[in-house]
Amino acid sequence: MKKSSVLKDHPQIKIPFSWSAIPTGIPYRLRRKLRSALRSRQSPASSLASLQSSFSPRNTLRSLRAHRWSYYDGQYLFLMVFAIFSLCIIETPGPVVKTLVATALLTALVLPITRQFFLPFLPIATWLVLFYGARFIPTEYRPPIWVRVLPTLENIFYGANLSNILSAHQNAVLDILACLPYGITHFGAPFVCSAILFVFGPPGMLPVFARSFGYMNLIGVLIQLVFPCSPPWYENMYGLAPANYSMKGSPAGLARIDQLFGADLYTSAFTASPVVFGAFPSLHAGCATIEALFMSHLFPRMRPVFVLYTLWIWWATMYLSHHYAVDLVGGSLLAGVVFYVAKSNFLPRLQSDKMLRWDYDFVEVGDDSQSPGFEFAVLNSKFLNPNSDSDEWTVGSSSSISSGSISPIDESQSLWEGDTLASHSDSDTTDYISAGRR
Repeated sequence: MKKSSVLKDHPQIKIPFSWSAIPTGIPYRLRRKLRSALRSRQSPASSLASLQSSFSPRNTLRSLRAHRWSYYDGQYLFLMVFAIFSLCIIETPGPVVKTLVATALLTALVLPITRQFFLPFLPIATWLVLFYGARFIPTEYRPPIWVRVLPTLENIFYGANLSNILSAHQNAVLDILACLPYGITHFGAPFVCSAILFVFGPPGMLPVFARSFGYMNLIGVLIQLVFPCSPPWYENMYGLAPANYSMKGSPAGLARIDQLFGADLYTSAFTASPVVFGAFPSLHAGCATIEALFMSHLFPRMRPVFVLYTLWIWWATMYLSHHYAVDLVGGSLLAGVVFYVAKSNFLPRLQSDKMLRWDYDFVEVGDDSQSPGFEFAVLNSKFLNPNSDSDEWTVGSSSSISSGSISPIDESQSLWEGDTLASHSDSDTTDYISAGRR
């Protein structure tokens, strides 16, 4: 009772010395090591693979303040111009819904926990908005529709119309075999690939895939708007007669699927397509190719499977009369260029002894380290300076010097790595090795 009364009378007792001054018999260096081990309970690998969990916008502001802007950041201006253009020409939904969507996206970019997902997603979002808004572009501002170009190129390169040859013999079994890749797996494959790349790929691989996928589709839609061409189903319905933008789209061979199952699965969607004359390049072929390239990069032994899937898509698009062979070549070439640019400059390298993303304790970016003209920089993020704020917008660029890390890397890496999911900016004790061209 006496002790409790004393505590009540003197609730605040100040100790005139710090606890660290109390002699413990443990050497100072050993105490420092113990403190470091207790403070960093995560292993380097788990730290590298971790995700942002902060809701504070101040972390985003600190990243922007530490960011060193370069011409590679012009990608955001490029995306913003097309996004604003699309939102301005879209008539439905109205301004209230468009304002709410834009506000939600900006909010997602401000919060660190959502920014790590939505910043790599920006090219995909811009492509989707532009594709939807294409239907609202006034006719007087659109270029003429090319009806004879693709059939002529088809005959020059292949000596015949391969689409008409493949679609000459039709039956229910072939219809279903063509519908599976063209009308089903095409829409689900990007999500499946993303999940696989996130789990089995090195940290940072999924954002590179997201950006590559988005930019490839965005470039493809821009080509379709600037160079509109009629697909094979138009030739089958109207011959080589001039086309105009008042014409509706067609499900072509997919209409047989609707008749087979007695449901409107594709007719309404393809009839109301925003880009009716977007035959070249084929984004079905482009998506299949870029997915196959990323998956083959991660699983080289399964490359024949991914090649067969791409060829399956090629056959389905021609059998269903949606694309000429030259469209497929154009889409796959576009995807190949985007992939190899990403692989040479931004894609994290695989390590043969690592199976899951959580096994990586460091990441190498770019081409093989044995290639001439490359140099390395070892980054001990927040280990040398635990109070530093890393720049998530351009992780691995020279801007990271200002944030307390040691990384004299080329600014070119800011295009893809700055917003990676679980990039090394989230780690406490990780080594991040980057390769950049001199």
